[in-house]
Amino acid sequence: MIARPVSRRSLLGSLLGGGAALSVLHPFAARAASGQVHLRLVETTDLHCAVYPFDYYADRTDDTQGLARTAALIDKVRAEAGNMILVDNGDLIQGNPLGDYASGWLPTAKHVHPMFAAMNLLGYEVSTLGNHEFNFGLDFLEAALAGANFPFVNANVVKGQTLAADPTRDQTLITPYRIVEKELIDGAGALNKIKIGFIGFVPPQIVEWDAANLSGKVLTRDIVETAKAFVPRMKEEGADLIVALAHTGIDGGGYSAGMENAALYVAGVPGVDVVMTGHQHHVFPGPDYASVRGADVVAGTLMGKPAVMAGFWGSHMGLIDLMLEQDERGWRIISHTSEARPTFRREKGQPVIPLVQSVLAVLESVAEDHHATLAYVRRPVGETKAPLFSYFALVADDPSVQIVSDSQLWYLKTMLKDGQYRDLPMLSAAAPFKAGGRAGPDYYTDVPAGPIAIRNVADLYLYPNTFRAVAVSGATVREWLERSAGIFKMVEPGKADQPLIDPSFQAFNFDIIDGVTYKIDLGQPSRYDEDGKLVAPDAHRIVNLQFAGKEIDPEARFIVATNNYRAGGGGHFPGVDPSAIVFTGPDTNRDIIVRYIQTKGTIDPSADSNWSFVPMPGTSIVFESGSRGREHLADMKGVKIEEVGPGESGFTRYRIAL
Repeated sequence: MIARPVSRRSLLGSLLGGGAALSVLHPFAARAASGQVHLRLVETTDLHCAVYPFDYYADRTDDTQGLARTAALIDKVRAEAGNMILVDNGDLIQGNPLGDYASGWLPTAKHVHPMFAAMNLLGYEVSTLGNHEFNFGLDFLEAALAGANFPFVNANVVKGQTLAADPTRDQTLITPYRIVEKELIDGAGALNKIKIGFIGFVPPQIVEWDAANLSGKVLTRDIVETAKAFVPRMKEEGADLIVALAHTGIDGGGYSAGMENAALYVAGVPGVDVVMTGHQHHVFPGPDYASVRGADVVAGTLMGKPAVMAGFWGSHMGLIDLMLEQDERGWRIISHTSEARPTFRREKGQPVIPLVQSVLAVLESVAEDHHATLAYVRRPVGETKAPLFSYFALVADDPSVQIVSDSQLWYLKTMLKDGQYRDLPMLSAAAPFKAGGRAGPDYYTDVPAGPIAIRNVADLYLYPNTFRAVAVSGATVREWLERSAGIFKMVEPGKADQPLIDPSFQAFNFDIIDGVTYKIDLGQPSRYDEDGKLVAPDAHRIVNLQFAGKEIDPEARFIVATNNYRAGGGGHFPGVDPSAIVFTGPDTNRDIIVRYIQTKGTIDPSADSNWSFVPMPGTSIVFESGSRGREHLADMKGVKIEEVGPGESGFTRYRIAL
């Protein structure tokens, strides 16, 4: 039985005290003069099924996440303003075990997807699709969206295999845009009809990342090209204000067709007034984008247009306040502010401090599914002889990555044992998924020796990727590792305590390849930048790369186990793209790990130390990790790591003497 739904009015009333919601004064609206309208736009983005403030992997409360917490901020700002529109920017139905559990059944009118059961309470008016909406296939997506009490828009995902000459003539997967007529109260208390257009975009790379679900069914268009085509039509249809719901990040490196993170250039499209952005799990306005030309992190603008990015998992609420004024040309923005308002704060050396409490009605709306998820993830599948942890996965061979590689190799050899590739050497590529970073100092895998449950497997492998195998040369194996080694900063010989990790590099692009041995020379610059572009052709960080005890043959052929994201070109690894795929597995990588553990019964996931750094006498490097990493220093083989002291934002600093 699904928890009894609570109406938008009763939820707001419960927060403000009974009928107070109906008579609340709106101080922001009072700032507008006659003929001026204050409009508040509120965004959530990248919620990834985080409704409860709960970490299903660690099986404990987590004060850094949860729409139930964000809901408290939403209702507070709604109470302050008479004119408010709440929107979402995508990546809703995938991202944690609640989403995995929900993907096991087809949502219906009687059993709405838990993400939408929660969102329906809060009065969302429109949302767009994120790239992770496609992870479970189009049939599941359609069934899930049917449970939302608000519409979705997206203009650059096209049905079928044909693109029209004019993007506005495409048969889009869902409605490309909506123009909503709102009656907004001006400073004199008069009602004014204003037409607000919402248009949605998603990274065109979804057709690569989710090829198994989308191949032959949809195509994608460039985001900026699509915006330039549709915005004039929206203006012709009477839109006074156009808001881009752009599930795409902010990249200031210059526009290129088909780029993944195009929000800055969407803002530059004539006629776009406001950009709600996301995808990168950052915060805007904020220091993450201080160096991006065209992004004003003080004014909160992209190309001069109001913009916001509200973190992820409900960590922030995006808020844009607009003052609109009408003249002979129509309504225009005369002033604005933008902020990403957090639900918690983290002080140095202190635990997370929640700034709001959960809205009970939101929790109740998904309570049954939440408890079913807990039962699902707590189910044991085997045992581990050694602890599984990822505190040092970026600096040394690591047990949490090792078990993924062991599972993938076991599966690959089983599936190809009778095929044409059975005699080729087989390798496995795997990356750490939980490695701190912007997700915070508790964002690490930490499974003690003993029983291992499904939640632990989900913790090891966060994404519902599906298995792929690619055929590559020895030369490509080397370049694959060179691309991965871009996570490290260049180190000066003989200098102490130099920072090691480049924070702009995504940990999930740090692939370790098992089946070969190698060293990484930190004294060399990286051949590739964080986007996979060759920037130092004469540099070679990967040295002593060996297979079976001998220097690898550049011409030799290898089969490498990986996932659909990497094999589809995700991360821009040289020589790794769909043309190299030789086997498409029917199983998710996560299910493969479960089956491997069940088959073995008991696993011993100790890392085999197949890679390390080239020694540099008199040189040391420092990096940040979780404080509980100190409990596993003795478990690290082949490298000596020592604790230095407290780091930033709750992290702990560690040192390696090279």
